[in-house]
Amino acid sequence: MSKVIKIGNKVIGGGNPVLIQSMTNTKTEDVDSTVAQILALEAAGCDIVRSTVPTLEAAKAFAKIKEQIHIPLVADIHFDHKMAIAAIENGADKIRINPGNIGGKDALLSVVSCAKERNIPIRVGVNSGSLEKDILAKYGHVTAEGLVESALDKVNMIEDAGYDNIVISIKSTDVLLSIDAHRLISKKTDYPLHVGITESGTVMTGSIRSAIGLGVILNEGIGDTIRVSLTGDPVCEVETAKVILKTLGLRKGGIEVVSCPTCGRTQIDLISLAGKVEQMCKKYDHLDLKVAVMGCVVNGPGEAKEADLGIAGGIHEGLLIKKGEIVKKLPESELLNALEEELKCWR
Repeated sequence: MSKVIKIGNKVIGGGNPVLIQSMTNTKTEDVDSTVAQILALEAAGCDIVRSTVPTLEAAKAFAKIKEQIHIPLVADIHFDHKMAIAAIENGADKIRINPGNIGGKDALLSVVSCAKERNIPIRVGVNSGSLEKDILAKYGHVTAEGLVESALDKVNMIEDAGYDNIVISIKSTDVLLSIDAHRLISKKTDYPLHVGITESGTVMTGSIRSAIGLGVILNEGIGDTIRVSLTGDPVCEVETAKVILKTLGLRKGGIEVVSCPTCGRTQIDLISLAGKVEQMCKKYDHLDLKVAVMGCVVNGPGEAKEADLGIAGGIHEGLLIKKGEIVKKLPESELLNALEEELKCWR
């Protein structure tokens, strides 16, 4: 079991729930836009958010951003140790650095000293695309062993500086390589692991690749925070991460919408209806139940009865089913509103 680490008002490791992280894609210096995006991520279910700090202005923006949000804010630092120190001084709840490119030993010591003074965790990040030349030469190409060796080298650098408030991240675009690397590192350290498939792709392909990789890793009890890295709206990252965690039984709450794939028997506009139901159910994330949207009378009523609430389609009409019992038959145009009325007064 991984050690417990506190990040702002959240706790990870030690058997605590796996938390969802995302990253803003706004200019951090633009406080209003960054805050708006973080609040949208919070509403979607994000637990921790990371923002890049390429400039001193971005670091100073952290203080203003922190005043308006409710989840931990992590500073993403590359190359310049001064940005890490400035971000910490302006309220960063965690920093993400690569100790090997932060500016040398003295620079790393100054960052660690500043983090230690405020007990701010340091996330050590290693990606397959930026693996050191000597490690690539040693193994011939990017390998799980090389990723783990690189990460633990960075951890040792921080430990040698007298600090052990550490989170580790080892990421690759290669799903199977990522799985192997996480299996290996979980046996070599008890630091919490931030898990993700880096640069996984667009919303559709990236979600699939992330679900496969994260699903295997998390199902083996590995990982304390996750990010689904997508080329798209960061809110989609959070929504996909929630589905992954719920599917694995690692997160409770929120409505699970299930729907059939449609076939030639379907005589209602099920594709549109299912999409509207899924969107509508996001407003009722405080409920913990299953909603089924089924397209025809062959399997629909039976499968809908297995859900807490369900719709089973007929010929331009459908059945509203609640807790296994048929409540009423309604025209297709009234099904969505009837379903929402049930959600509004759900007991």
